[in-house]
Amino acid sequence: MRVYIIGAGVIGRTHARAAYKIFPELELRAADLNPHALKGFCEEYPEAVAFNDVQEMLNSESPLDDDIVIVSTPPFAHFNPTKAALQSGRHVLCEKPLAMNLSQANEMVHIAEENKRLLGCCSVRFKGMPHMETVKEVLLSGALGEIYHVTFVNKRARSRSGIEYQAESPWFLDSAKSGGGVLMDWGPYDFATLLDILKPDNIDVSSAWIAKPATDADPDDKPFNVETHAGSMMTFYGSSQSVHIHYERASCAHGEEYVKVEIEGTSGSVRWTPFDSRQPVFLRYDRQGQAIEKEVETGPKSEFTIFDNPLLHFSRKVSGLKSYANVNQSALDHFHCIEAVYAAAKTGQKQTITLNRPEYVT
Repeated sequence: MRVYIIGAGVIGRTHARAAYKIFPELELRAADLNPHALKGFCEEYPEAVAFNDVQEMLNSESPLDDDIVIVSTPPFAHFNPTKAALQSGRHVLCEKPLAMNLSQANEMVHIAEENKRLLGCCSVRFKGMPHMETVKEVLLSGALGEIYHVTFVNKRARSRSGIEYQAESPWFLDSAKSGGGVLMDWGPYDFATLLDILKPDNIDVSSAWIAKPATDADPDDKPFNVETHAGSMMTFYGSSQSVHIHYERASCAHGEEYVKVEIEGTSGSVRWTPFDSRQPVFLRYDRQGQAIEKEVETGPKSEFTIFDNPLLHFSRKVSGLKSYANVNQSALDHFHCIEAVYAAAKTGQKQTITLNRPEYVT
């Protein structure tokens, strides 16, 4: 297997580790314009063939049908490398968010289809984890009855990318480089989770808002123009039912810090922590007029982690196997949801999304 990594920083090295874990035999190449980042990458992976020019790397050898290029640059540098890699005849796995805006994302998918290649996004990082699959099994069992409401809230008091987290990457705070704030940063994972579990055909974003709570730690020597708190009310339509969603994500909020993800139905509810597989899954239901809660067995942990999953899922899709990956038109779904929340917050008008249903793994 040949894997080409564009962007030799922290995320690029994470993908390299995953590649060595997944593929018994691996030929690794890496390209980065930053000589310091490329040097650090090669010190960790001395067997990798290094390039300081992306196009030179892509032109260095003829493509093979299962070649995979991983674009692990910041969002503002996703479009051109992805376009070049697809046009070179290789499949591309792009870091999240897929693009800076919907126009770019649509063009990237068009280029993939035009070149008969697959384009995937790392927003699927948490899909396929045992606790996630357990929640899907609870829903399929009918134990919840008719599902009508979902709470999906993840509020952190101070965990802003570019300030408290990965402070060495101030581009997170600049919308011209990041495309947006906490919604663009974490929204891909949130919507990948919601779509995977609820499998809607259409979504109405009824209302939305974004905000940037101020703190004494706010930088004044660099751009800081992205939201750190966002929320939305949505309705998911599918399988002859409608489910109302209360969605909220914050990397900075003055209110109480808490995480609550719960699906409620007419016969019970299921609660879990999507982004922490160490936490249990709880099923609540009624027994003789009393509310009962029990922990649901999630089974053994996978040998693969959230850091391995994007490449694992994508490589399986490239090989024609059952996969949790969302590619091409389906890869746009998560990005459509994020853009719809931004649009609803900006205009105050309802946004409607028709989804491209992927081949879901059972």
